[in-house]
Amino acid sequence: MITLYHAPVSPNSRRVWITLLEKGLEFELVEVKLNGEQFKPEFLQINPFHHIPALVDDGFSLVESLAILDYLEAKYPTPAMLPSDAKDLGIVRMVELVTVNELLPALTTLAPVLLGIPGANPEKIDQAKVKTSTVLKYFESLLDNRPFFGSDNITLAEPVAGTVISWLIGSDVSLNDYPKLSGWCDRIQKRPAWQKTEPTPEDIEMIKSMMRGRMAQG
Repeated sequence: MITLYHAPVSPNSRRVWITLLEKGLEFELVEVKLNGEQFKPEFLQINPFHHIPALVDDGFSLVESLAILDYLEAKYPTPAMLPSDAKDLGIVRMVELVTVNELLPALTTLAPVLLGIPGANPEKIDQAKVKTSTVLKYFESLLDNRPFFGSDNITLAEPVAGTVISWLIGSDVSLNDYPKLSGWCDRIQKRPAWQKTEPTPEDIEMIKSMMRGRMAQG
């Protein structure tokens, strides 16, 4: 039995949740409230680094979302979510890693703006917008006439990048200058796995409250 420990507002855990749904796997979903539950001894036995997501499969515990995705692909290869062609595999991996290493830190800086919370540092916001634009332009260049990154079928690039880029929808960081990426985003947003895992208004309010608390602490 697979158990996913997650938080609805986390793109890191949502990407695993979506992958489980896209693969049609049976699993138990356990929410870890990020107000302190991640530090409880029973969770630290699963992930001593007190981060989500964490996944337990038949007694085997995994941490770090990209490692979890690779594990799921290797153990449950149908439907395949990694292409076999070397170039296409390289595209998928680049999208995953650029999302985690470049885009996600930039959007973390932009979070107050995206969530409508005043008080952000203007210089840092401008720098984050430049980095975000660089990533979006790069992703636009990686998309061809196929509906997904490097494939006619959904790959691991979609839950990794899509759960981060979705935070830009409705913000002043528009996707209008990236028509291929905008179309890609529309396609994945219509998939049942995305709709089922969409954060609720209550989830959004919770992350706003957490963000205000962090900003108040300096």
